[in-house]
Amino acid sequence: MMKKIILGGAVAALLVTGAPYQVGQSLAETVPASREQIQLSFAPLVKAAAPSVVNIYTKKVVKTRTRGPFDDPLFRRFFGNNLPGGRVRERVMNSLGSGVIVRGNGIVVTNNHVIEDAQEIRVVMNDRREFDAELLMTDKRTDLAVLKLSGDPKDLPTLKFGDSDALEVGDLVVAIGNPFGVGQTVTSGIVSGLARTSVGITDYRSFIQTDAAINPGNSGGALLNMKGQVVGINTAIFSKSGGSMGIGFAIPSSMVNAVVKSALAGKPLMHPWLGFSGRDVTNDIAEALNMGRPGGVLVESIYANGPADKAGLVAGDVVLGVNGREIEDAQNLRFRLAILGIGGDAEIEILRDGKKRNLEFSLVAPPEDPPRDEWTVGGTNPLSGVTILNLSPAVSDELGVPTDLHGVMVVKVPSRSLATRLQITPGTQLLEINGHEVASVDDVREIVSDPSGEWLLVLEQNGRKRTIEVR
Repeated sequence: MMKKIILGGAVAALLVTGAPYQVGQSLAETVPASREQIQLSFAPLVKAAAPSVVNIYTKKVVKTRTRGPFDDPLFRRFFGNNLPGGRVRERVMNSLGSGVIVRGNGIVVTNNHVIEDAQEIRVVMNDRREFDAELLMTDKRTDLAVLKLSGDPKDLPTLKFGDSDALEVGDLVVAIGNPFGVGQTVTSGIVSGLARTSVGITDYRSFIQTDAAINPGNSGGALLNMKGQVVGINTAIFSKSGGSMGIGFAIPSSMVNAVVKSALAGKPLMHPWLGFSGRDVTNDIAEALNMGRPGGVLVESIYANGPADKAGLVAGDVVLGVNGREIEDAQNLRFRLAILGIGGDAEIEILRDGKKRNLEFSLVAPPEDPPRDEWTVGGTNPLSGVTILNLSPAVSDELGVPTDLHGVMVVKVPSRSLATRLQITPGTQLLEINGHEVASVDDVREIVSDPSGEWLLVLEQNGRKRTIEVR
């Protein structure tokens, strides 16, 4: 049974008293009690909120290379990679998306993938006014970006953030955006699920799922509660056809608000460091620990002198909650800490030896120790042209890999290189070269400085070791 139709009371008041609907006003919870209530409209809410949702148009120049006569692998096998390739051509790509005005002086929040690599950003308002926009901050890990409209506009219509943690499955929501470029479009539905972490869209996953129709072009638009407040930024859909199938995802307003505050403060967005590695509590683990049901994160290893170590966490503990919010899995834990930001403490609830207890957890940034020492390998060897760096908690967090990893990782691979043909990809960890253990970028420098006619590489890719011989 549907738990809330909050709009009913507001529209009933409008029909009886003529009082205008105000965005953000408090509404009583009720369920439809008559046919007249079922036929009530979202129009007052949309009329108040729609002017704050904008269309975003971007342009970027994409370079493509035509295939040349020397691109044949046989030529390059015998004559190397310095042969001339095909001609480089440039073409302009246009894309569209949506955004939400959250400050009256022209601060707009949208998705990172809407404006990524754009050379020109144009924002069109509901009343057809147009503005150029500059990028204040972008964060790939959350897929969010914050823009500032040019011309120093004032008193623009804005939307306030609602509490995404107050949402319940079954709540009514409204999505506003510009799907397929047809113009501003409004769809309605309910909250279908909360804290969805299996959607691999961002590094900090805890999405609101809704059946309100979301289509390409809706990205960056607003997901509103029945108070007309932004509870999410629409970011993705599950689709086999390219159109809406009733499964859409939005980034919770708690994360969006944290990103906007960071952008306005002019500070880079920093996420707290866990300081430990662990795994989701499965049904088997829950049974072994005599837990009532699966849930939480089992601590497996602790980073020495990190925040988890200083808080008193030990291997075998299960993290159950943060600041009173239940934790379902590791992704949900990362999200809960990320929205708190750097500085201060959080209270984490753990299970140890069958008993629950609370610990104070310091919210600190991951350290870059050792320094990343990013370097592009030169010379004649299988790694020529590949960019590598030292792993540290800060770098690992930035790359979205476990923060307890050590050693050297590949971050860039040229498209026309021997490394590409050997299927060495970004994210590959270098373990050994010619029998020598690789612990740092300096080790790689020293090894490749000694020319060799034969190379033996030991790598780790996607958790599996791989050996490559090159002659």
